[in-house]
Amino acid sequence: MTLQRLLSYVRRAVDDYSMIGGDGGRIAVGVSGGKDSLALLTALAEMRRFYPKKYEVCAVTASLGFPGMDFGAVREYCERLGVDYSVVETDIGPIVFDERKEDNPCSLCSKMRKGALHDEAVRLGCNKVALGHSRDDAVETLFMSLFYEGRIHTFAPVTYLDRKGLYSIRPLVYAPEREISAFAKKYGLPVVANPCPANGGTKRQEIKEFVAGMTAKFPRFSETTFGAVARGIKGWEQPK
Repeated sequence: MTLQRLLSYVRRAVDDYSMIGGDGGRIAVGVSGGKDSLALLTALAEMRRFYPKKYEVCAVTASLGFPGMDFGAVREYCERLGVDYSVVETDIGPIVFDERKEDNPCSLCSKMRKGALHDEAVRLGCNKVALGHSRDDAVETLFMSLFYEGRIHTFAPVTYLDRKGLYSIRPLVYAPEREISAFAKKYGLPVVANPCPANGGTKRQEIKEFVAGMTAKFPRFSETTFGAVARGIKGWEQPK
């Protein structure tokens, strides 16, 4: 995928769901070090040059406290993009795996990581937090909710966090994961390896394999399921 194509996905989502409103907004991009968040950071940094509504971008990483994680290459990349970069050091990994010994570590880890990200965004004077969830993530979350919780639900493109006074936005929701992977490889994004002990063995991975299997049988499975999400799930209604 080219940068131009990535920007077309992001701009369409931003426009459809009014993710950037007014001038003077400051967006904190949650950068895990994975391909999705780095692609999102690239797109939002590039869009500053031509998007009609002016905004600022900064990048924030909530380090989970696993040994050996090095975000130096991410910091250098942010400097090339002209984006301020903050790393918030946490003990989330040891708390989740060593102290709590969670059976479902992803849920608690996600909540704690987002909490650290939101606190830093407020400290930095941001009014929005951008997360790198793709079209595939929306579909997978739908099936996770259906299979494990018995409800039809997935995240919304825009959510207001009233306790923090922040908007959570997901500008990659139209971008397929395979194209994001191709973009990361083509442009040499500084992806940081994920050292999480649960990586590859999670419920989300099971659902990812389920969706891949269904897509092998029905090639438009993911695309049509996403269409159902966009038309029928609360929070996906486009502003008039």
